[in-house]
Amino acid sequence: MSPRRQNRAAAEELTSRLSARGRRPTAQRLLVLEALRRSRRTVTAADLFEQLRADHPLIGRATVFRSLDSLVDAGLAQRFERAGHVSAYAACSTEHHHHLVCTGCDTTVEIDEASIARLAGELSQRHGFTVHHGTLDFYGLCASCSDRASGAQRRA
Repeated sequence: MSPRRQNRAAAEELTSRLSARGRRPTAQRLLVLEALRRSRRTVTAADLFEQLRADHPLIGRATVFRSLDSLVDAGLAQRFERAGHVSAYAACSTEHHHHLVCTGCDTTVEIDEASIARLAGELSQRHGFTVHHGTLDFYGLCASCSDRASGAQRRA
């Protein structure tokens, strides 16, 4: 898909999701969403603000923070907890999914609901609990960071 078509699709998705929640799809929100989608890693609001400010010097810090909150509320982004109670964000697909989050390089990987369905079924059966919705984020090291950590331990 061409970049122009991707931007148009992102704008349509943003409009649909925000309108359903009574919010407007502003140019700033679209800018923040596009920046998140370009990033392959989780990014803090402060880092995203600095990144955007380079090309958009008039964008405000509060605008970036509010835009991120709107995108999370609309299901277009996810908030993750980093060490020290710092929030980081990543763009997400609209289908229900879960995440693997690397604490070494901040890369995120979406995992689909099918990967978790058996666990949810077992929990439901064992506890007599009907699961309507769930979110799971697994934090650890990706293969690259794990390999680097193993190599560093062997050298030490």
